[in-house]
Amino acid sequence: MTAEIIYDVVIAGAGPAGMTAAVYTSRARMSTLMVEKGLPGGQMTKTEDIENYPGFETILGPDLSQKMFEHSKKFGAEYVRGEIQQIKDGYPFKTVIVDGKEYKTKSVILATGAEHRHLGVPGEKELSGFGVSYCAVCDGAFFADQELVVVGGGDSAVEEAIFLTRFASKVTIIHRREELRAQKIIQKRAFDNEKIEFVWNHTVEEIVGDGMVSGVLIKDTVTGEITEFPCNGVFIYIGMDPLTDCVKDLGITNENGYVLVDEDMKTSVKGIFSSGDVNEKTLRQVITATGDGSIAAISSQHYVENLEEELKEMNLEV
Repeated sequence: MTAEIIYDVVIAGAGPAGMTAAVYTSRARMSTLMVEKGLPGGQMTKTEDIENYPGFETILGPDLSQKMFEHSKKFGAEYVRGEIQQIKDGYPFKTVIVDGKEYKTKSVILATGAEHRHLGVPGEKELSGFGVSYCAVCDGAFFADQELVVVGGGDSAVEEAIFLTRFASKVTIIHRREELRAQKIIQKRAFDNEKIEFVWNHTVEEIVGDGMVSGVLIKDTVTGEITEFPCNGVFIYIGMDPLTDCVKDLGITNENGYVLVDEDMKTSVKGIFSSGDVNEKTLRQVITATGDGSIAAISSQHYVENLEEELKEMNLEV
């Protein structure tokens, strides 16, 4: 009979955080399994141009994803495509269930990411990357001297609208209510910015354009009237959803579903680490995800080394 494979670490997700973690763990000669339900690269695969990743003045998101993926496997990390249904805690081994199959591991690095909430209106999907964006830091510079729309009224929406005024000639915040939900100090900055205008009590019903965004159809929530509002780009900030269903029973997330970690990417469950956009954090970028992944990998390495010492003292095979 073939002995059951027990990995040193299973990495849940193959975005920039997960792939970086795989480079570090496999270079440390840890047996590594990386699991991803979609294409390796996460949100990078949906980003046309990346201009703020060191070493590349500009690079296509899919190209950077492929380079990272090839690097992540260079030192022997294994890769499985599948969806993780559940991660179970245990001692000495954790269990990761992927499409009904169980994998045993000494440690887990969560890197499942988060996804932007979509408006779900006509034109949004079709024009994504062609004027529709969910990241001002990533794409703002492409809209120099153009007129933009920001959808939302929370902290992120207002802060990103302020950031976009560095490039755009005008930024209009469209909000479904008659007042913003953002913190008062952030609101004041927006109200004081001459480049920012507001359309209250309106929702975006459709994003229009022939190959590129040319405007949005907006609906007055009071009168029901629909009008077309011209613009060159639409930035959508109505929230993000962390992909944490697989760990919902472990008690490692906050009320919004994001994973809570310390500076070493340790969760409250020993042997389970977390990195990237799935974590509660202020900045979600490729560069911050890779940093998280490297830290989580080193923490995982130290945990596994200590675990193996414990098991040896107990005369248990590892």
